[in-house]
Amino acid sequence: MNFFSESAKAGALRLQLQSFMAQHIYPNEQQVAQEAAAQRWDSPQGWSTCPTVARLKTLAREQGLWNLFLPHSPRAPQGLSNFEYAPLCEIMGRVHWASEVFNCSAPDTGNMETLERYGAEALKDRWLEPLLRGEIRSAFLMTEPAVASSDATNMRCEIRRDPGSGSGAGPGHYVINGRKWWSTGAGSRHCKMFIVMGKTDLDAPRHQQHSMIVVPADTPGVRVLRPVPVFGYNHAPHGHMEVLLENVRVPADHLLLGEGRGFEIAQGRLGPGRIHHCMRSIGAAERALEAMCKRLADRIAFGRPLAEQGVWHERIANSRCLIEQARLLTMKAAWMMDTVGNKAARAEIAMIKVVAPNMACQVIDWAIQAHGGGGVSDDFPLAFSYADQRTLRLADGPDEVHREALAKLELTRLGLRRKPTELSLAR
Repeated sequence: MNFFSESAKAGALRLQLQSFMAQHIYPNEQQVAQEAAAQRWDSPQGWSTCPTVARLKTLAREQGLWNLFLPHSPRAPQGLSNFEYAPLCEIMGRVHWASEVFNCSAPDTGNMETLERYGAEALKDRWLEPLLRGEIRSAFLMTEPAVASSDATNMRCEIRRDPGSGSGAGPGHYVINGRKWWSTGAGSRHCKMFIVMGKTDLDAPRHQQHSMIVVPADTPGVRVLRPVPVFGYNHAPHGHMEVLLENVRVPADHLLLGEGRGFEIAQGRLGPGRIHHCMRSIGAAERALEAMCKRLADRIAFGRPLAEQGVWHERIANSRCLIEQARLLTMKAAWMMDTVGNKAARAEIAMIKVVAPNMACQVIDWAIQAHGGGGVSDDFPLAFSYADQRTLRLADGPDEVHREALAKLELTRLGLRRKPTELSLAR
């Protein structure tokens, strides 16, 4: 298996992206942080794209560093594979807002891929094209506050066909009722559409009850209630919002793929999204390791630089080992997604989703320790980065769910997993 070689196109883009980061992203970190902190959720204007980010988006698009994530699509001129995109995503992950500059940020990437794969042409024209141009933002509404959303079959949001609609020339309507939270991106006034997952048929088999539907953000009955903070960070200007949907009427042709196919869409959407998260985690860990080494070389304690003290040698070495292991596993998953498909790569995708955020949390934690009190302050990006990575151990499925899936796959591979009927008889 040879998945180490880099294509000429990907190599050129990597060098171009690294140059852009050095010239435009790193020098503007403090400026963007100040612009984000100055925004107020309760202001008449609400949250808006930071001016510096908006300016850099225009520059990135002019340079062709745009929509790099969408593999093999006529709408993505670069046409990168998952394997080619992965190192670029890692570079963007070194600064938490950088991916937005290149129109490669979640949840827009997942929503664009969902519309590309499963949306009708009219939905693509109305929503996908503006998203690809970076003119609007979007959100994905799946998690709910009232249930354990690690088991998505628990969700209570209902998407019911209006029996009195659709009798004339129109397509009819669905009526949506539910409460969602951790709806990333819904806090921005540029967020113009949601993809909502809910139940269309409570009597169908467990994994055929759910559907996904596109909901314009300005539809009557949609209320964005509040940002949900993460370790005290509100993640302005996009946020992780609590959203209430009360008798929200949406045309029936906004349903994606068909009733009962929500889980099918979710699997197609979440695979690429997870690998993007993991590559960004590796970028965050690399940045933290660099910061740790520089800090250790700069600080004197007990008569010598911290970098000369044995405990830090061990932590630096372990950090490098952990990062390299996570990167190789993630690149293998990307290679498999390209060559045998997301379904065949589901074990590898589950593995990296466990490994990468845990690795990043550990490396960033050591970097925080090296910075002492400064590490837990906002004078350095480490505390924010740790909060981000700790959240990823829950987002797109918690560690426990991925480990459970991995264990089942391993037992099945060895022929040791009994069927449910056999388990019932054994009790």
